[in-house]
Amino acid sequence: MTTDARTLMAHDLIDADWIKSSYSGNGNNCVEVADLTGAVPAGVGVRDSKDPDGPALVVSADGWSAFVSAVRRGEFPAS
Repeated sequence: MTTDARTLMAHDLIDADWIKSSYSGNGNNCVEVADLTGAVPAGVGVRDSKDPDGPALVVSADGWSAFVSAVRRGEFPAS
């Protein structure tokens, strides 16, 4: 089987080291992130900790960094 630069294999997500976001607090609104540097395409995985077998969003490392910076600047205030 061949993979191209847009293919992310399921094992890349299963074997990933998922870490609960420090912004999630102790409530039920938890986000987990995973460094997918070795995946194709490389990036950052994001998923709902309440549904670890559910879908995961994969974004580029640059995209994740820009998002985190915007959150820190208050561009996404809590409602």
